[in-house]
Amino acid sequence: MKNIGKFAVIAGAAMLAAATPAQAQLEPYADYELSDAVWSISTVKVDANMGEYYLEGLRSTWIASNEVAKELGHIEDYSIYGSDFPQSGDFNMLLIVKFANTADLAPNKAKYDAFMQKWGETKVKESRQISKDLYPTIRTITGDYLMRKIDVK
Repeated sequence: MKNIGKFAVIAGAAMLAAATPAQAQLEPYADYELSDAVWSISTVKVDANMGEYYLEGLRSTWIASNEVAKELGHIEDYSIYGSDFPQSGDFNMLLIVKFANTADLAPNKAKYDAFMQKWGETKVKESRQISKDLYPTIRTITGDYLMRKIDVK
């Protein structure tokens, strides 16, 4: 019976120690730095056997608009990642856009006007049609994230 009491005390102490939050030891800028650059990441679940159709739509909309934005200097880069296991998990594709900093995400009339002038009315109509008719039938956006690179020193 004495051993059971000792075990209970030890188990209780272990549980209390585990429940106590750990105090952070790292200090921002001293021990790690966050990038100025920021990545907008969308997680997408593309339906089975629809990957090529989705990519075809993206080529006319998302890729084409990002090419214009990149050419104008509004974004640094963009990329698409696809899962080798498309039917596992909550998403099977990532759409990623890299911005130099969060200021590039702010509304800006001059940037908007420059983009729209280069993008043109024809592309606006085409993009709206694809976004309205194709995308809802073959994919679901499962998340949107704004991420920064963390460099631990």
